[in-house]
Amino acid sequence: MRLTTKGRFAVTAMIDLALRQEQGPVTLAGISQRQHISLSYLEQLFGKLRRHEIVESVRGPGGGYNLARRAEDVTVADIIIAVDEPLDATQCGGKGSCEGTKHHDGHCMTHELWSTLNQKMVEYLDSVSLKDLVDQQRSREGATAVLRDRRTEAPAVEPRAVPKGPNSVFNMAG
Repeated sequence: MRLTTKGRFAVTAMIDLALRQEQGPVTLAGISQRQHISLSYLEQLFGKLRRHEIVESVRGPGGGYNLARRAEDVTVADIIIAVDEPLDATQCGGKGSCEGTKHHDGHCMTHELWSTLNQKMVEYLDSVSLKDLVDQQRSREGATAVLRDRRTEAPAVEPRAVPKGPNSVFNMAG
């Protein structure tokens, strides 16, 4: 199974949107800039996400996109399926006629293995909500912020070491 750029970009863009939607509609231009994803590519993805009622568009000045459902009600599987990303590890695409070495039933010898993997992947991606990913991202940002705060604090001044001998090469002669 190979998750393509389309699925990865869609999930990344949705996390970005969910992180920022509390401040109002999120623009695709903003997501494009923050995530380094082509604006035209995002427009295609969000058109599909809107048709699947995962996001809703807000027109006019201050417009952009909001989630159409609560983040806990959107799964990674929902996002990937909405952008037409196939979750299939079989050679036959689930059609039942594998290329290459075939067994007596028309399937390759590893068809059941890959078919079961497909099922497990969908189950897993369906168990991860957008809210889970947003919470995970916020916890990472919080950890980073703590590090930044420590760096901006005034450094502790260490007491200067007092030399135990002469403090000048000229005093060494005496």
